[in-house]
Amino acid sequence: MFDLERWQEIFEAIRKNKLRTFLTGLSVASGIFILVILLATGKGIENGVAKQFERDAASRISVWTGVTSQGYKGLNPGRFIQLKNNDFDQTVLKYQDQLEYKSSIYRIWSGMTTYKNENGSYRIEGALPDYQFLENESMTAGRFINNYDQQNIEKVAVIGHKVFTDLFKGNNAIGEYIDISGIKFKVIGVFTDPGGEREEARIMMPLSTSQKVFNAGDNIRNIAFTLQSTGNFNRDVEASNIFTTQLENQLKTRHTIAPTDNRAITVRSNLQETKRFYDLNNMISLFFWGVGICTIIAGVVGVSNFMLIIVKERTKEIGIRKAIGAEPWSIIWMILHESIFITAIAGFLGLIFGLGLLELAGPAIETEFISNPSVDFNIAISTVFILIVAGAIAGFFPAYRAAKIKPIEALNDD
Repeated sequence: MFDLERWQEIFEAIRKNKLRTFLTGLSVASGIFILVILLATGKGIENGVAKQFERDAASRISVWTGVTSQGYKGLNPGRFIQLKNNDFDQTVLKYQDQLEYKSSIYRIWSGMTTYKNENGSYRIEGALPDYQFLENESMTAGRFINNYDQQNIEKVAVIGHKVFTDLFKGNNAIGEYIDISGIKFKVIGVFTDPGGEREEARIMMPLSTSQKVFNAGDNIRNIAFTLQSTGNFNRDVEASNIFTTQLENQLKTRHTIAPTDNRAITVRSNLQETKRFYDLNNMISLFFWGVGICTIIAGVVGVSNFMLIIVKERTKEIGIRKAIGAEPWSIIWMILHESIFITAIAGFLGLIFGLGLLELAGPAIETEFISNPSVDFNIAISTVFILIVAGAIAGFFPAYRAAKIKPIEALNDD
């Protein structure tokens, strides 16, 4: 039931202590504001990390080689390790029950490409049909490479959107022929890539075709896989760790590389990287929560101190109330009303300013590792209600002290 007299008393108490009320409310509001901004920053980091890993399949495992850094079994250091088709075939045969998508890749970093009067230099990649899913590529026109293209060494090409806009200027590309290093290729598809323009400045062709056209023999540059998912992130990470260790050992054995040589063969799992980033992000989020909560606690302590001052100034009033029969619980409730009111108003103001700032500035924040910082509204509201409860607790102790005041002592108070 709405008690007009009670609210009038609250507003009168606030009016008499305007500066104290303002400073107390400001400390509470700033606590909520800071917490909202910190939580949004944590979410922005999480979004940024997720965006980085969207470029490839989330569970992708990539293999590439380098130069040996140690001598082993009579072989000198400094050998470049060249992957072969057989490295890929043997791995697929051994782990076929665990694998989801798989592809070996042969890459030319710069291939001069011409269409009519337009030309450009683009990265050329020969790959297998599964490569579309390993790269998270989406077809905007035509199709990707298929098994028929691979088996029959077809001179077909799938071009990135950047290549499409550079050479075709938005006109139809499907069925047209482009010239790559003096050889004609039929365009069968156009793709987009989450990695943006850099990743879309590529031309894909069947692996078998790229090896023949560029005289690569059975050489490959990289190998990429994804494993079958168990539906549980931690189990997937564990399976990925086991697989990468086994694969690295297998390739080191095949190419006579020292087990302790970490430069010759690199096997990287996106899941391992994702877990490291998310673990770091969780630590950052916990730190942000800690800072925000400490700020809120400081505001709540300010509310408690403010109410102690109010109780001290209203000692005679409390004594008169008790003298005419006021129950202790009514005195407690009177003080709690004021404490909760100040905390609630300040908390909601801090929340509104925080969410308002995020609404205006959040979408514009776009860096490599921070993207669209935001905060879940339910979490924000829950935080305010927790703050109100904390405000009630902060006000209880001054209220309890007020309820214990004896009327005769209160009336004699100066």
